[in-house]
Amino acid sequence: MTQKQTLPLDRILKGDCIDLMNSLPANSVDMIFADPPYNMQLSGELRRPDDSFVDAVTDDWDQFESFEAYDTFTRNWLAAAKRVLKDDGTLWVIGSYHNIFRVGASLQDLGFWILNDVIWRKTNPMPNFRGTRFTNAHETLIWCSKGPDARNLTFNYDALKVMNDDVQMRSDWHLPICSGGERLKVAGEKAHTTQKPEALLYRVLTAASNPGDVILDPFFGTGTTGAVARKLGRHFIGLEREEKYIAVALERIRKVRQMPEDDLEFTRSKRQEPRIPFGSVVERGLLSAGQVLFDARKRYKARVRADGSLVASDVTGSIHKVGAQLQGASSCNGWTFWHFDVEGKAVSIDVLRQQVRAEMN
Repeated sequence: MTQKQTLPLDRILKGDCIDLMNSLPANSVDMIFADPPYNMQLSGELRRPDDSFVDAVTDDWDQFESFEAYDTFTRNWLAAAKRVLKDDGTLWVIGSYHNIFRVGASLQDLGFWILNDVIWRKTNPMPNFRGTRFTNAHETLIWCSKGPDARNLTFNYDALKVMNDDVQMRSDWHLPICSGGERLKVAGEKAHTTQKPEALLYRVLTAASNPGDVILDPFFGTGTTGAVARKLGRHFIGLEREEKYIAVALERIRKVRQMPEDDLEFTRSKRQEPRIPFGSVVERGLLSAGQVLFDARKRYKARVRADGSLVASDVTGSIHKVGAQLQGASSCNGWTFWHFDVEGKAVSIDVLRQQVRAEMN
């Protein structure tokens, strides 16, 4: 039985998140998304100018005796999270100005390595009713690995770029808060005061996980992470101590249907594709020894040799080395630099690399 098969996949476990994480196998989950208590320190009722009541975060689970107590809680759950996270896994934690700086300090104290902070800019934030401060229109997500030497982290750069109309995804995300039909209610009241929008989790999971991965959420609430994980073909493990939230989450996730397998595929990064030596192109006969290659502007030419090396005047070597030396550059991507002639048209040799990859797949 594999370690993955021993995990309580696609289940919600009731209890204290620290105890529950410590009961799971070490190095067993691919990603953690955490939405911990914010310790907002609200006192008294919050009312609008018309004297109507604002349903703010005044729940018992958000109450701590002091900053010291909150810091102790934060360090303890982060230490448990680090133990259960795989060495090539990543952790996301979200917070507001009330807590995110304290969480960030604890992350660094525990040896986590911060990869990005992401600003979730809310398209429809709650206004500042008293008019005494700026409207609090954003929250911060911290994305981190277990340490500076972590390798093979999942980051689906190309998929995010496609999602963003072929523009590199930035670290400021413009998304709406959870409202309207998405906001879960029980007896006409909000089921949870800090329910996160599915669009936010969709982007997080798309960015840093793959189908079949195990996503742990230690503060599961009403199950946004679980709902999006199921939709995107990931497994989830939810930890939650409040029975009322578990009931809502179970009913919510029960209604979710996973996307068809073919639709779960997304644009893969070239870094994730198998490495193809230029010699493979030659030995397959896609280019012949003696064939002449040139750059897009036809300033430089080189001849292909039988072993996949190039020769140009007194320069010999790989497609990358020869391209760099001819330009007087420190490096060169030979796959995009060199071209060959097809009926009078210059075609990048990268087309041939993709052909070989397609054959391998």
